[in-house]
Amino acid sequence: MAKKALISVSDKTGIVELAKSLIDCGYEIISTGGTLKVLNTSGVKAVDISSVTGFPECLDGRVKTLHPKVHAGLLAMRDNKEHMDFLASMNIDPIDIVVVNLYPFKETVKKPNIDLQTAIENIDIGGPTMLRSAAKNYQDVAVMVDPADYAKVLDELKNGGITKETKFYLMYKVYQHTSYYDTLIANYLRQKLDIEFPEQFTMAFDKAQDMRYGENPHQNAVFYKEAFDVECSLAVAEQLHGKELSYNNINDTNGALDLLREFSEPTVVAVKHANPCGVATAKTISEAFFKANAADPTSIFGGIVAANRTIDKETAEQIHKIFIEIVVAPDFTDEALAILKQKQNIRLLKLPNIMKAVPSNCYDMKKVVGGLLGQEFDRMVVDKDKCKVVTKAQPTEAQIEDMIFAMTVVKHTKSNAIVIAKDKTILGIGGGQVNRIRATKQAIAHSLTDTHGAVLASDAFFPFDDCVEAAHEGGIVAIMQPGGSIKDQLSIDACDKYGIAMVFSGDRHFKH
Repeated sequence: MAKKALISVSDKTGIVELAKSLIDCGYEIISTGGTLKVLNTSGVKAVDISSVTGFPECLDGRVKTLHPKVHAGLLAMRDNKEHMDFLASMNIDPIDIVVVNLYPFKETVKKPNIDLQTAIENIDIGGPTMLRSAAKNYQDVAVMVDPADYAKVLDELKNGGITKETKFYLMYKVYQHTSYYDTLIANYLRQKLDIEFPEQFTMAFDKAQDMRYGENPHQNAVFYKEAFDVECSLAVAEQLHGKELSYNNINDTNGALDLLREFSEPTVVAVKHANPCGVATAKTISEAFFKANAADPTSIFGGIVAANRTIDKETAEQIHKIFIEIVVAPDFTDEALAILKQKQNIRLLKLPNIMKAVPSNCYDMKKVVGGLLGQEFDRMVVDKDKCKVVTKAQPTEAQIEDMIFAMTVVKHTKSNAIVIAKDKTILGIGGGQVNRIRATKQAIAHSLTDTHGAVLASDAFFPFDDCVEAAHEGGIVAIMQPGGSIKDQLSIDACDKYGIAMVFSGDRHFKH
């Protein structure tokens, strides 16, 4: 009796060649629907699944392989006499190879304006069921979901038979594949229901690249991207020049993009080790780069530059003068590319939707040992109407704008965080400190430009008046902080003493 191979695929890549080779190896082909038509049209002898089950395909193709003759043929253990006797008594043939991949649910729901019913009709039922049955009996059944595995299986068939090790690997791929498939469906439905934090949480990712190493050379690493593209994300950027991005490159550039999306005016963000080191807005992107670079030319060296406008010749000429790891922008002029590509090691990334908002169904997540922390992205912006001036000194309109600018950068700086700004340009940043006074002193000390007349923003309240004292010594004229400390009055009194304006924003922006 010829061995049986059941083939039913949505992705028909290489399926005709596979079927012909299986026949050459002594297998009889059973197939369904569109796959059967492709095989027969290509001259491959294959029998309809209905001739095996004795039951017609029905309900618009919803029921084809959901039949005891199929699943008994898959699940019967060949070394179990009772199983095999039962098959014989019911005139059921064992099925030895299964080749199945599933309805294109992902590709369907990615199309614009797909209605719910169309999506549901592209949820495969029979395919996953066959896969799981075949995989459970992996010792006796070889099951393939990936065309990339066809060659290996055929090679083993021609050289003595498919090994148990290969069958076990194929079983793993089945459960990985069906898990991914079910996750896509569950997440699509969750979004339809607007469920923010479900009781059980799964996500689907595709491997984007293997990495040479992680944060350090001794750490293996990989980059996965979400199954459904996030248009403003680094994962969909087009690399125009330079070698592959590293783990740290991706992490740092992601932080630069998060901050860049906060600004609508021409803006340049420079990032080093996931912290901003230069941020400026201006009338042109060239001017913005000049100001951002001038804020901290030491730290920008070897850093990441993100811009929300096309990189033009003038900007490229400035970038070319220093060592920059990555430049990401919506586009580059031909002249700019010609200049920047003179440097072999610079990475140039084009991201047309760089300013598109992060979708509401995206979460800010952090893996911890034994669990996963998830939260909404910090989308809070400073609301002028919510701000409260708490000092005798009143800030000017320009100072308010600078404080809002500084507070925006604070959101993307590791806590404890202090940012000093003037004319919508960052002068100094103190980030990642264990106390606020140290962050304040760091921001002032690291300012290359005189901080007299500048403003200061803090990611959280001042627990003491020491930060105001330090701000005064640095010539700061206005401060924005959330407020909310039981000792707020100490800082207010200190501001009144020195004629500094203080504004409570009302919102904290920790970034640990």
